[in-house]
Amino acid sequence: MSVAWRAAARRRRWAVAMAWTAGLCFTSVSPAASTALGQSSGPDRTRANADSAHGVRVVISVEDRRLWAILGADTLLSAPVGVASGASLEYQGRRWKFETPRGRRTVVAKDSLPVWVPPEWHYYEVASARGLVVRNLDVDRPTELEDGRRIEIRDAAVGIVGLDSAFTVLPPAEEIIFDGVLFIPPLGTANRRIPGELGAYRIDLGGGYMLHGTRDASSVGQAATHGCIRLRDADIAWLYEFVPIGARVFIY
Repeated sequence: MSVAWRAAARRRRWAVAMAWTAGLCFTSVSPAASTALGQSSGPDRTRANADSAHGVRVVISVEDRRLWAILGADTLLSAPVGVASGASLEYQGRRWKFETPRGRRTVVAKDSLPVWVPPEWHYYEVASARGLVVRNLDVDRPTELEDGRRIEIRDAAVGIVGLDSAFTVLPPAEEIIFDGVLFIPPLGTANRRIPGELGAYRIDLGGGYMLHGTRDASSVGQAATHGCIRLRDADIAWLYEFVPIGARVFIY
């Protein structure tokens, strides 16, 4: 039996499932509802709930670093995943623990070509690695630099005003570092929106946790993320196409 034939058979079975689930009227689920559903429970209980569930569901084993898309008793997709590193970050009085949450969650949204909005921990992580101080930029107040230039925000873009008063936009994909300080760009600015980092597709589980692609394919199958689930391009594309909003996701 060829790989192409098996893939076509999986698509046919999933098409039947989608025709059936269309009658269930899946609608967008609020993040608050997803959080309520996703209250963490013991891994054994979550696994048992996943095994006894009916219909369309996604099951993820953090320990095995594996994901399965299941319809009834039929596994339609099995894929490696990247999971949280379990590491902690403490810097300048702030602390984070990077874990993938266990329990039951729900697909609340999906989108293609997602844009990553770096959380604050990203800037503290970079600053910690480079021995920098972290400061927030103010949308309405210029930041003076030691050489007489200043950082300003104009039309949602962070830039440098030179000694000649010319405004030069800073590249959005680069960190803003001057005078031993890493500056955090405000939410809503172009410098806080990074395209391509999450791959081509994102499936939102609420509470800041997602299934998504990655630029770093070698991290799939590793404990390397800050909490989200990373997948290979083909696998996240399959999930994006076939897993509906409202589908249950069991993580143990």
